[in-house]
Amino acid sequence: MATYRFRAKDGQGYTVTGTIEADSPQEAAERLSAGQRVPLEIAEATDEADGGTGLRELWSRFNRQKVTLEELILFSRQMATLLRAGVPLIRALAGQVESVDNDRLREALQGARETLEAGRTLSDGLALYPDVFSALFVHMVRVGESSGNLEEVFDRMSGYLEQEKDTRDRARQAVRYPVMVVAAIAVAFIILNVFVIPQFVDMFSGLDAALPLPTQILIAISTTTRSLGWLILVVLVGTIFAARRYIGTARGRYRWDRLKLRLPIVGDIFTKLSMARFTRTFAITSRSGVPVMQGLNVVVGAVGNRYVGVVVEQIRNGVERGDSLANAARRSGVFPATVLQMLEVGEETGALDEMMEQVAAYYEREADLKIGNLSALIEPVLIAVIGAMVLLLALGIFLPMWDMSRALG
Repeated sequence: MATYRFRAKDGQGYTVTGTIEADSPQEAAERLSAGQRVPLEIAEATDEADGGTGLRELWSRFNRQKVTLEELILFSRQMATLLRAGVPLIRALAGQVESVDNDRLREALQGARETLEAGRTLSDGLALYPDVFSALFVHMVRVGESSGNLEEVFDRMSGYLEQEKDTRDRARQAVRYPVMVVAAIAVAFIILNVFVIPQFVDMFSGLDAALPLPTQILIAISTTTRSLGWLILVVLVGTIFAARRYIGTARGRYRWDRLKLRLPIVGDIFTKLSMARFTRTFAITSRSGVPVMQGLNVVVGAVGNRYVGVVVEQIRNGVERGDSLANAARRSGVFPATVLQMLEVGEETGALDEMMEQVAAYYEREADLKIGNLSALIEPVLIAVIGAMVLLLALGIFLPMWDMSRALG
């Protein structure tokens, strides 16, 4: 029996580390899962000093490649093609191990292959790498193994991941322009206050008359920026770091995700994206034969919003008590009427997967439309900010010069 170091998520969402005795990494993962912990990383402990091991693990995490959606899409599509062509599962997986370029994905596929060769299932092997394969991916593979339609599952997952990638790409494209404009405004603000305005301060200091209010504001901002600039920068960086650490906690993530749904302009987009992910994930699990309770468990992690995930957990608890899915969702007060109506119709007709597919397509179109109009919605705000800065700068500089010219005249 060997000793393994592990990193896992506990029942409250906190990351815990430690060691565990087991005969294999698979057994270690099973024992962690039995203790209500989700394994994130399992590695055999060595006899080296803890400091050296800690530094090596820290460097390994820093240097580790992240598996992108594009790589998962390609993997899913190739697996579907190979299995549909009659290639044995172990042979198809071995080919993927040799062809992928991402070291982390290759490591995960190699581990899954070894698990498969040891007589266990592919889903068991994929579950050992939750940072690569999501709970939805693992559950879908497990359903495919049970039904014998593994190639169809990989095909559906490639389509699901492609939709997720398209949504993320459009969201990034929509916010790229506002972010660039805000960055340009920040750089211009710093240059003006540090290098330009101080040149006028010396010139205006010789005036006996009181300076206009815009000029006093410019001088005060410039003086504060130059004298307390480093302190402001440290406070800003510290605030951002503290906010990221807080959001990384279970409570912080819950509150931040709840706030995102209530933000002006973008809150509606986050809501529609959450509804689209909920309905799309629930549709694909229902269509693949996953029971409702297991499907809701998968949706909790795939919805992309912790606040909505907690609501889904409450819905699951209501269904466990014998309530219908539509009634449990209605009591949550989060889901729009469209989703509630389609849930009710789906339960009555037995076509829940089809109803959820239709709702998912609707909210994906709505989210795409909102994302496409995001720049148009934010642009007036940015123009107003730029206009206010230019007006303040013009008044602050030219009003004293105008008074000087009048006095000289």
